[in-house]
Amino acid sequence: MKKHIVIVGGGFAGINLVKSLVNDKRFRITLVDKNNYHFFPPLIYQVATSFIEASNISYPFRRLFSNYKNVNFHMGSLVKVDHENNSIETDNGILQYDYLVLALGTESNFFGMENVQKCSLPMKTIEEALYLRNYMLLNLEEAARNKNIKEAQKLQNIVIAGGGPTGVELAGMIAEMGSYIAEKEYREIKLGLSNIYLIDALPTLLSPMSKLAQEAAYDKLKKLGVKIILNVAVKDYVDGKVILADGKTIETETLIWTSGVIGREVPGIPEESVGKGRRLLVDAYNKVNGTKNIYALGDIALQMTEERYPKGHPQLAQVAIQHAKNLGKNLKRIEEEKVLTPFKYNDKGSMAIISKFNAVVDLPKFSFKGFLAWLTWLFIHVIPLVGFRNKIRLAFDWLRLFITNNPSIRLILIPKKDTGEH
Repeated sequence: MKKHIVIVGGGFAGINLVKSLVNDKRFRITLVDKNNYHFFPPLIYQVATSFIEASNISYPFRRLFSNYKNVNFHMGSLVKVDHENNSIETDNGILQYDYLVLALGTESNFFGMENVQKCSLPMKTIEEALYLRNYMLLNLEEAARNKNIKEAQKLQNIVIAGGGPTGVELAGMIAEMGSYIAEKEYREIKLGLSNIYLIDALPTLLSPMSKLAQEAAYDKLKKLGVKIILNVAVKDYVDGKVILADGKTIETETLIWTSGVIGREVPGIPEESVGKGRRLLVDAYNKVNGTKNIYALGDIALQMTEERYPKGHPQLAQVAIQHAKNLGKNLKRIEEEKVLTPFKYNDKGSMAIISKFNAVVDLPKFSFKGFLAWLTWLFIHVIPLVGFRNKIRLAFDWLRLFITNNPSIRLILIPKKDTGEH
């Protein structure tokens, strides 16, 4: 009998686990995801800023699995786990499993701030990125025809909460492209009125990265005109005003939230198996504590068994990919009744793009910045796009767009339900 492996979540962890078990006759695999496509999160900010199309970083699961004989796809959202009966319920049915792998990832953490959750613009999914793109373009159009200077400025002001890689990359791209495009195409707008604010509660940008990377990001963004506010947290967002912890306010219609994440909720998992940040507590083999055949991978897994990472591994793509590859090998070892291999993270470094031809790269033994770092970033972000559009074409498109700073996909597309009236 083939063992049925149900994987919930088609991100880096889920996809790489599928690849590690593909066409193995001992396993039957079902991937469950609420979307019918896999996408590449590190480049989602480029979709939000109209730099690239969503299709450049997305690919349908069924197309991806078309040559995999032992892999099926189930489109649906997880409702609950029934670990006693080895089944999960989705909004589209019930699936039995021999092994369950939870790789749902994270969602935006608003730290209990209801107004921020209701009115800010997160950027964790393709849908959110496209909504943000439309929202900013609509605000530009409204600012272009608004004769009230104060209101026009409020429409142009952009506040980004969160000084990590996503916040830095987003601020740099909006600053560079915004000024260039607005100057040529929005002649009605007075450019001196618009401001980009990047806010973080920590004392530095890119806090997990090296001092070289932190200083390079700060200096470059300052030169681009980004107003950086550190050591201050966003506390509320009321009536178009961002309220900071020090009492100051910023008037804006656009608060972009990149300030934190929390594990997606998994109903049915024992409470004692859930740790800090709603991450699932796992052992050295990624098995969820208190369960027999449930595993967790990637950002949602809190693994504190490795001596170098007593508080858990960083929530990075490389951790998810390595989790998946190690679990794939261990599931095969279980079938072969061999000794399992505990997970050990191989830190390959981190990077962030700041602006055109300018990035920062931290490798395990040294760090560097500038054009060479930008080329490294470009190369590293093309390599994982397996099954996506032609890599060379995408790389040349990127290069052309970075040189011209003027993509032509700034289309305001708002789908509407057909009412039958024409």
